[in-house]
Amino acid sequence: MFKRDLELDRAWAALLAEIERMVGKKPKDLNGVLFLIGVQELGRGKKVFSKEEKQDLMHIGICKVLSYSGYYELEGLDKEGWPHWKLLKKLPHFDLLEQEKLLKMHVIEYFEKEYDWSIPKQGE
Repeated sequence: MFKRDLELDRAWAALLAEIERMVGKKPKDLNGVLFLIGVQELGRGKKVFSKEEKQDLMHIGICKVLSYSGYYELEGLDKEGWPHWKLLKKLPHFDLLEQEKLLKMHVIEYFEKEYDWSIPKQGE
């Protein structure tokens, strides 16, 4: 495993622990974190969402984090207040592992920018 993969794994584990501290529950996986980002970006707080709404919220989370690399841009809100994103450039063709790494890196960046969170140094 490469050093940066180990650093990403360490940062991801620290982020999951921080999310658990913030919301009282540890997300199961990347999709759970993307869902939480989508809920935050929607701005309606905690509520019960339909299966379709949950998929839409994960899409919002993906678009938000990939906007940091210029892949998406917020187009605006619809009449119900849901954000809509516009694809600016085609995503590179990655295998699933590379896609997951890209999303995790941007999720970490999201928390650093939006919540002023930083990766704890080893031993903290």
